[in-house]
Amino acid sequence: ITLPVEWDASNRALRMLRSYGLVGSQDLEGAKKVLSAASLTYVAALAQAISTLLYYLFLLGGMRRDES
Repeated sequence: ITLPVEWDASNRALRMLRSYGLVGSQDLEGAKKVLSAASLTYVAALAQAISTLLYYLFLLGGMRRDES
């Protein structure tokens, strides 16, 4: 749930920066890069969470094979 919300928040922030004139045209590309990088931290967190889940599932699966 967090990933789509954060991605949308980055897009909304860009729209606000443009509409309120808080960022000049020369800085807009940099703002896009920073907001995109910020939202990618959530992609990395999702990948880490999935990796951890798989690790524990494989660990439990290996324990069950050892017991039989």
